[in-house]
Amino acid sequence: MAKNTLSFVCQNCGAAYNRWQGKCEACGEWNTLAEEDTAGGVPVSIRSKRKGRTFALESLAGKSPDAPRLSSGMTELDRVTGGGFVRGSVLLVGGDPGIGKSTLLTQATSMLARAGHRIVYISGEEAVAQVRLRAERLGLSEAPVQLAAETSVENIVSTLSEGAVPRLIVIDSIQTMWTDTVESAPGTVTQVRASAQALIRFAKKTGAAIILVGHVTKDGQIAGPRVVEHMVDAVLSFEGEGSQQFRILRAVKNRFGPTDEIGVFEMTGLGLREVTNPSELFLSERDLGTPGTAVFAGIEGTRPVLVELQALVAPTSLGTPRRAVVGWDPSRLSMVLAVLEAHCGVKLSGHDVYLNVAGGLRIHEPAADLAAAAALVSSLVNAQLPTDAVYFGEISLSGVVRPVAQTPARLKEAAKLGFQGAVLPESARGEAGGDAGLSLNAVNSLTTLVAEIAARGSRRGESNAPAEKNATPARFRRGEG
Repeated sequence: MAKNTLSFVCQNCGAAYNRWQGKCEACGEWNTLAEEDTAGGVPVSIRSKRKGRTFALESLAGKSPDAPRLSSGMTELDRVTGGGFVRGSVLLVGGDPGIGKSTLLTQATSMLARAGHRIVYISGEEAVAQVRLRAERLGLSEAPVQLAAETSVENIVSTLSEGAVPRLIVIDSIQTMWTDTVESAPGTVTQVRASAQALIRFAKKTGAAIILVGHVTKDGQIAGPRVVEHMVDAVLSFEGEGSQQFRILRAVKNRFGPTDEIGVFEMTGLGLREVTNPSELFLSERDLGTPGTAVFAGIEGTRPVLVELQALVAPTSLGTPRRAVVGWDPSRLSMVLAVLEAHCGVKLSGHDVYLNVAGGLRIHEPAADLAAAAALVSSLVNAQLPTDAVYFGEISLSGVVRPVAQTPARLKEAAKLGFQGAVLPESARGEAGGDAGLSLNAVNSLTTLVAEIAARGSRRGESNAPAEKNATPARFRRGEG
């Protein structure tokens, strides 16, 4: 038999080392190396003598039928997956603990089971009774979903191979699965990789769609080796704040559909409710008439989304001003601040800057530059922005406002929600057209927008009226009664 090979594998990124060390050089995490047996169960002498089988080669010009999809019955979930679950595909769903991953999958499997499909839900973290309690709370206890509590991959594959092939299988979660082919504890990198590979082989062989639930590390990444994300067909991220009622499902990777679509859900007492118009939800608690707020008309995939950007600029008492941003790229904020100070004369080196995307939505497109700059200047000069206007446009390092894609869709969504105006790049005026019926304020450079905002307000803490030379109240002055 082959001699077992021991190595130290990082439980965060999957990097392997010959000896133990305190810090992983690949991901920079401390105390994540664990000793694992990386040798397989088949001797090297036997593996080297095994002969491969021949397989047929096909022409590149041949036509392949479209992969049949299984609609989940939830419009938002189908939007993210690209129209439904593809036969034989494997999806990896990640999210923070308690965000609602099991609730979402319970609702989706119940709808599919009621439609007449064989659906299997295998839980490695909860007992069958606990899954039933969740289904009863959601009002789905009558759905014919087949449940099981099992962690052995061999037992799962053997059970699922009997009878009709399931259309959808949910494994909750992949970190609890283990296989006999490797000698490591469940949850380790080796076990996660081997268990995922065995389940993927079963899916490709039988045509059943499998959903793997993955844990999330403290920095928001799906736990386990990064190779698992490359093995599966799609990676979905379930995002949201614990204090907010809505959740966002985003496709990080998808071999059968787009990766820029999002699905919006609202967490209620009866489970997750689909949100067909996310803009109304994100703007429902908007503070009108407050300086430092601007409405950004963004695009998430093919769907226009309006969201409020909130900024606060306050004098700092620290040697180095603080820059805090939630829901946006900190590098984009630093760039916008540099452009404001270099080309627009806005001095922010002595102020703390805070930027927040209301509602917990994460914005990735550079079209939010103009809205962020408007909110920052509005907070600095204490000027209220028009409450019936939206902002979008990319800011270049020279201060020029560059055009962005899908301008008509942004304006159409703003008009549908009752907005009367839009601040957009000058070069996008011709693309906008006149169908939206909005009053367009086209700006060519950021300097023009800053001058318009500064003309409407004053610095925070300053007054428009001339101040007295002696600001001490008269009744406290010496010699005046």
